[in-house]
Amino acid sequence: MSTKKKIGILGASGYTGAELVRLLLRHPRVGLTLLTADRRAGQLMGDVFPQFAPYELPRLVSIADVDWAKADLDLVFCGLPHATTQTVLKDLLAKAPATKVVDLSADFRLTDPKAYAKWYGHEHHALELQSEAVYGLVEIYRRDIRKARLVANPGCYTTTAQLPLIPLLKAKAIEPDEIVIDAKSGMTGAGRAAKEEMLFSEVSEGFHAYGVGHHRHMAELDQEFSKAAGKDVVVSFTPHLVPMNRGIFATIYVRGRRGRTAQELHAILTEQYAKEPFVYVLPFGKTPQSRHVRGSNMTFIGVAADRIEGRAIIVSTLDNLTKGASGQAVQNMNLMLGFAETLGIDQPAMFP
Repeated sequence: MSTKKKIGILGASGYTGAELVRLLLRHPRVGLTLLTADRRAGQLMGDVFPQFAPYELPRLVSIADVDWAKADLDLVFCGLPHATTQTVLKDLLAKAPATKVVDLSADFRLTDPKAYAKWYGHEHHALELQSEAVYGLVEIYRRDIRKARLVANPGCYTTTAQLPLIPLLKAKAIEPDEIVIDAKSGMTGAGRAAKEEMLFSEVSEGFHAYGVGHHRHMAELDQEFSKAAGKDVVVSFTPHLVPMNRGIFATIYVRGRRGRTAQELHAILTEQYAKEPFVYVLPFGKTPQSRHVRGSNMTFIGVAADRIEGRAIIVSTLDNLTKGASGQAVQNMNLMLGFAETLGIDQPAMFP
């Protein structure tokens, strides 16, 4: 049997880090050899997440103590906060240029440095890497990802919306100026750090919109939709926080172009994803539920006709920690390292 690839996770004490560990523990072709968590340095992963106590995992260390050249990693997953990521990856790839990276932050998703500065409030500090990065939406950029050294894992909201909409925009089947995305996220999308507004008593028994009119994911959506449409696209997108642990659920409103019906839009998506292992298009008129994808790397998409002639309602859902983050990151890793794309992430959803 071939030697396992050496994998590192930067920011292993967060929710996406834990999800990566969960998935990679059962991956037959890789071994976890580096886990970093600055505030938890010196601790065992089982101390931070008790579910990992029975497994042999490397002790958590501080990034500052890592010698990238000696670490000799085949691939690193980076789950650090934005801006921090730029400095760390610039140093890592200068000292270990053969190491491949899947970045789960937003630092390398935007191709335009001016757009990054506008939405994130500061200049990009690793422009040479930003120009090299490949956007990691596998179903759209699979060929480029296979050859990439640095992949920018897409956001969870954006993945949920892009998978149903990009094929329709490429086919010129919908009006690009009439897209409305109404999306809801589970609590883990806000990260694991303690925040007053995330206390149980603050979020239970209700839900609310946030980032209304100015959420950072808008830049990512506009970028990819504009590429697909071949013209500038600005979408209406509103995120909401729902008191559940996992999941993204997007209800998307579109108008068919040149008389395209909802049934025709459904047919385009059905054909596009017929052979994709992680996207399932339901029969026409059926819509998915977030519980149907929980814990899996699947995206479920449903299309129904609106009662307004010419309009369609698309419902798309995925698990924000899996297909929306860590599962998609492993999917990217599989391509980058030459493995079967579904390896280690083909588990069905957890239900109930």
